[in-house]
Amino acid sequence: MPGVEEVISVPLMLGCLLNFVSEGTLLLSQQIMDIVGFLKSQFICHLLICYIFIVSGLIINFIQLFTLILWPINKQLFRKINCRLAYCISSQMVMLLEWWSGTDCTLYTDPEDYHKYGKENAIVILNHNFEIDFLCGWNFCERFGVLGSSKVLAKKELSYMPIIGWMWYFLEIVFCKRKWEEDRKTVVQKLLNLRDYPENFWFLIHCEGTRFTEQKHQISMQVAEAKGLPKLKYHLLPRTKGFAVTVQCLRNVVSAVYDSTLNFRNNENPTLLGVLNGKKYHADLYVRRIPLEDVPKDEQECSTWLHKLYQEKDAFQEEYYRTGTYPAVPTVPPRRPWTLLNWLFWALLLLYPLFKLLINMINSGSSLTLASFAFVIIIASVGVRWMIGVTEINKGSTYGNNDNKQQKGNKKQK
Repeated sequence: MPGVEEVISVPLMLGCLLNFVSEGTLLLSQQIMDIVGFLKSQFICHLLICYIFIVSGLIINFIQLFTLILWPINKQLFRKINCRLAYCISSQMVMLLEWWSGTDCTLYTDPEDYHKYGKENAIVILNHNFEIDFLCGWNFCERFGVLGSSKVLAKKELSYMPIIGWMWYFLEIVFCKRKWEEDRKTVVQKLLNLRDYPENFWFLIHCEGTRFTEQKHQISMQVAEAKGLPKLKYHLLPRTKGFAVTVQCLRNVVSAVYDSTLNFRNNENPTLLGVLNGKKYHADLYVRRIPLEDVPKDEQECSTWLHKLYQEKDAFQEEYYRTGTYPAVPTVPPRRPWTLLNWLFWALLLLYPLFKLLINMINSGSSLTLASFAFVIIIASVGVRWMIGVTEINKGSTYGNNDNKQQKGNKKQK
């Protein structure tokens, strides 16, 4: 018969063994995470991701070019095909945010409005403070199924950017030179063309016109003071004409305005390079659904309404900085697998011929061939860095500084 001590020692030994296995599993898991984090920060991984994005993007742009023959025959079919083709490009960027960096995106909104998202056309007003605010916007478009058909009022320069700019051309994105006297006719025509669009879409407008910086904010508030408008603490003065025209052209097509305010926790300063390095961020987006019937039809009243909206947005920003939350119910829309599956498809399709080419080049032993390949890699790296630079705040446009220059010029004339 076993002694009492032996009976007691058995569960103790099992407990110690379980603790040992548990600690070992945690340690192994941490080591794996460290290795994965190290790989995500390596230039070779970035190069492969960029290779897949550039080559697949150019292939899709080429296919989009051929879809133009459908426009005079079946315009709606042309639009539906290009929505799917555009998704193949933009979803790769969303994949980086969702799956590569693992960034958390929390939505704060009224639960009664939640079920309407993705099932109606909407105008989205978003603050423009961060380098990846567009990417977070795309993330929510993806989770509600409107990524491929999403629209934006964008500066004309972006239309010349390979891949994304060319993709936007086939999506009938509204481009402007940010000179309203020249833009109005073009913008109105482009907006009216969207009235019979066959897919649900969200139309994004950065009403501030440019990304927020302290210098631009100071100039903007000088303009507000000169015009007798209320000053804002966390936003630039909204430019109302583009918004008013958008509402006029899309009324009875768009159901609501989504007033959206984006922030990042713990004073994070997210960048596209950080996402590419696998850095995880924590985004909070507050969305208020405002029925379009509540937006005034008169242009001047619409302008006053928008200024009041931005005062409210300023108050929400103030509350977020003070409490770290928004006055709404937080929820995390479910992540869909399609962005990852799309990227894996292009990776399998494009990496095999690349590796086969590399092996053949190495086996050839030709110095000229290897040097040519190295030159192509350098050019590709510079090109990718240029595309990333478009999103950087310190390399943003000088738009927003012009008001100050115009004011000084007017004073000199007087």
